[in-house]
Amino acid sequence: MTTSITITPAIPTDAQTLALIGAASFLDGFAGDLDGPSIVRHCHEHHSVAAYQSLFAHGAKAWLATEPKGAPVGYAMTTAPDIPGMADGDVELKRIYLLSRYQGSGAAKALLDAVIASAKAAKRLILGVYEHNTRALAFYAKSGFTPVATRQFNMGGTMCNDQVLALDLDLFSKDPQ
Repeated sequence: MTTSITITPAIPTDAQTLALIGAASFLDGFAGDLDGPSIVRHCHEHHSVAAYQSLFAHGAKAWLATEPKGAPVGYAMTTAPDIPGMADGDVELKRIYLLSRYQGSGAAKALLDAVIASAKAAKRLILGVYEHNTRALAFYAKSGFTPVATRQFNMGGTMCNDQVLALDLDLFSKDPQ
């Protein structure tokens, strides 16, 4: 599907919208692969309005993707890194979520482009991706991210493994001579 997606900066008052997209896309992406009750617990803990308000209060930045009729279909969010062992100058792509119906539409690339444009002062963009999320891993590899570490994370009481990926932002900030 190719459709016209609009990317706009999100603000703290968009927390309810981000929570809705976050929970819906997390459930859509992992139902059938991960334990259902763990997914629900994870969404209650990490995709609540209060969780997004807290992220904004601690300096998070976000971008919202909407389809032509104005429905929100995805978002991206950056934060200070909370991945152990990352370097000064890193920015974490905390989330880039997109409803499955809009995957392949160019919306994920548009969201990533907005993130990269805003993070030019940073040295690297880092993120963690569930090790079995092959579609996301392929997207990030195609976008220039490379593996730098692994980590475990608690997803609603179930321990999961992430691949930690990084994108060197110096490649985007150097002016061609």
